Amino acid sequence: MLFWDLILRLIVAACLGALIGLDRTYRAKEAGLRTHFLVCLGSALFMIVSQYGFEDLIGTPGIQSDPGRIAAQVVSGIGFLGAGTIMIQKQFVRGLTTAAGLWATAAIGLVIGGGMYYIGIAGVILILAGLELTHFFLPGVGLHSVLLVFSTEKKENLETITAYLNKQGHHITNYNTEEEHYGDTKVYHISMIIKIRKISEQNVIFQFIQSLPNLTVNKME
Repeated sequence: MLFWDLILRLIVAACLGALIGLDRTYRAKEAGLRTHFLVCLGSALFMIVSQYGFEDLIGTPGIQSDPGRIAAQVVSGIGFLGAGTIMIQKQFVRGLTTAAGLWATAAIGLVIGGGMYYIGIAGVILILAGLELTHFFLPGVGLHSVLLVFSTEKKENLETITAYLNKQGHHITNYNTEEEHYGDTKVYHISMIIKIRKISEQNVIFQFIQSLPNLTVNKME
C-alpha cells in the first residue's frame, strides 16, 4: 500500500506542477510547463527519499537519521534555478515572479511528497489565484517595462507613435525628448519607458515603429 501511495504522490505532484507551468507558458514566461513539471516532481522525489529512503538505517548504532535534511536542501537548491530566470537589463529587473513561482512550485512538490494532498492543492489554487486574478483586479500589476529609444526627423512620427501606443492600451510612464541640429535639419532623439502586458507585444511595437518614415530605432529592450 505504501508503494502505491508514493506513486500517487508523484503523479499528483507532477500534475500540479504542470498546472502552474501551463499558466506560465500562457504568459510566455522563461520557465514554462516542462520546467515547473520537473521542479514539482523532483521536489516530491526528494521529499520521499528524505522520509523513506533511509529507513533501514534507523536504529543503527552511531547513525542519526534526520528525515528533513534532504528536503531542506531543495529550498536552497531551487534558488540557483530561480536565479537563471532573472535577467537584469539596465534599470529593469525581469523574471522575479517566475523565480518565485519556481520556488513556490518546489514547496508544492515537498508538500505533496510528504503526503499532504489537500494542503498542496490549496497551495496551487492560491498560487494561480495570485498570478491570474491580479490581472483583473489590479491591471497595473504584472506589466512589463520596455525601454524605447529612437531618432526621427519628423516630429509627426512622435505623435503617431504616442497615439498608437495609447490605442493598443500600453502606458507611457517616462518620456524624454532632445533636439539636435545638423545644418538645416532638425533631429529629435526620444527615449520612453512603456508598460506592456506581454513581452511578445514588444515585437509588434517594434515592427510598427520601423515602418514609419525617417525614423531609426536606436534601442528597444
